Amino acid sequence: MPIFEYKCEECNSKFELLHKSSANNEEITCPFCKSVNNKKLFSAFSASVTGNSSYGDSCSTGSCGTVPSYGGCASGMCGLN
Repeated sequence: MPIFEYKCEECNSKFELLHKSSANNEEITCPFCKSVNNKKLFSAFSASVTGNSSYGDSCSTGSCGTVPSYGGCASGMCGLN
């Protein structure tokens, strides 16, 4: 289930909501001021890799500069950080 981030246009609060479906069109209400005047924000996500890795410990800190075959920049593993 995706988590979406919103900003209330009335009180400027930021909050997150867990949606059962990305096509969920329910009216979003600010949990702080109860306004329905909210804007969906573009937000990044983070993923972590645990367990044995063929890239060694230096890649988990983003210092190996190797792009794994599964792609992505989680923890700086894409070499762009």
